[in-house]
Amino acid sequence: MTMDTGKKIQLKRKLGYFWGTNFLIINIIGAGIFVSPKGVLEYSCMNVGVSLCIWAVCAVLSMTSTLCFAEIGVAFPYTGAHYYFIKRCFGPSIAFLRLWTSLFLGPGVTASQALLLAEYGIQPFYPSCSAPNLPKKCLALAVLWIVGILNSRGVKELSWLQSVSTMLKMGILGFISLSGVFMLVRGKKENVGRLQNAFDAEFPEISQVIEAVFQGYFAFSGGGCLTYVAGELKKPNKTIPKCIFTALPLVTVVYLLANISYLAVLTPREILASDAVAITWTDRVIPRLTWTVPFAISASLFSNLVINVLESARVAYTAGQHGQLPLMFTTLNVHSSPFIAVLLNVSMGSIAIVLTNLIGLINYLYFVASIWTMLSMIGILKLRYQEPNLHRPYKVFLPFVFIAMTISLCLVLIPLVKSPKMHYIYVLLFLLSGLLFYMPLIHFKVKLVWFEKLTCYLQLLFNICIPDVSDEQMSEVGN
Repeated sequence: MTMDTGKKIQLKRKLGYFWGTNFLIINIIGAGIFVSPKGVLEYSCMNVGVSLCIWAVCAVLSMTSTLCFAEIGVAFPYTGAHYYFIKRCFGPSIAFLRLWTSLFLGPGVTASQALLLAEYGIQPFYPSCSAPNLPKKCLALAVLWIVGILNSRGVKELSWLQSVSTMLKMGILGFISLSGVFMLVRGKKENVGRLQNAFDAEFPEISQVIEAVFQGYFAFSGGGCLTYVAGELKKPNKTIPKCIFTALPLVTVVYLLANISYLAVLTPREILASDAVAITWTDRVIPRLTWTVPFAISASLFSNLVINVLESARVAYTAGQHGQLPLMFTTLNVHSSPFIAVLLNVSMGSIAIVLTNLIGLINYLYFVASIWTMLSMIGILKLRYQEPNLHRPYKVFLPFVFIAMTISLCLVLIPLVKSPKMHYIYVLLFLLSGLLFYMPLIHFKVKLVWFEKLTCYLQLLFNICIPDVSDEQMSEVGN
């Protein structure tokens, strides 16, 4: 079945440098910097100087892993490049397990973001107590389906939303940062005092420094997101590195200045006691604007939610192209959006919102995400050795690969050593359970006739079709 629209239905290479930079900034800046920069300070033994140095170190470490993913996106400029890369390096069974994880991790993260957004959006209406669960869940579900509708309208439709969101995030953080700088320049004793003797507190032990680094590293995570949309970027070999070298230094400067501003206004103990540092800061500096910060955090999370659904849908779409998911997942609507993949993500996210206790497992699934990052780094080394002549318009500095691999290994091992819970065993069993589906359906190619009938029915119902050009063919054009 094809659509009589007079134009080709395919994911198009029409996203440029500005879109990519926005996409990267939105992905990295979540609610974390507004809510909880206290983890780094806590593990730095409240040593202000050490905590700021750790933020700078985290920025450098984040840059190393982001540049590693840049090589993957540039060498394989396809939609869902990281999935394609794992399949090429380690074979279809490992790629299916990667897909299996993302099918659950994506909607789970989406659900937790939607609930957090609802919490910050509703809380100002309940100033003296915590918001009840029912309106919180209703708002989270409503927001999630709005996000699904926006995603089904195609990537270009999201550009204005991305621009507004980036301006809002950078505007709030810029305001916090510049206010802090102004207070320091003005030279009031209570503002300047904490930063003048920044290294006076006791120095943390090496184990605490490592823990603080991981706390900060999470605030910079998300730099590998351009691999999800590499097949839709114009000239990815130039666009991806340019976006990274613009976005990450900008985010680093804003994060450092925001932390300095927090420390100029609040004592380390006040920061540790606060559940949302930005709200406490605003309450101290401009009390009249305190109610606006929760809404700003909600708006910030909304854009993260949109991007998260977009990314998860791209993985399902690519897996369908490679025969690891049913054909219906490769279908696009008239807006060149993988509609069924978006629908799956939003539906599973809705189930997770209703059954909130599932979201507790997301922390454990993040530990699996670190395993995949480590495998990606091993894959870069493997291909460098096995295919030295592979066309790589951008090659990451090799020591960066080892640094990123070490961080990922630590993120896998430290939770296991620090708190060896049965949950981690369950997560590994869940990961391996993907093989129960892989063996019959993909390895032995067992055909499910009703899936083919369902695909035809969904094509008619939602007016969707198989793309006219495959992702690999398309990648030859814009590269």
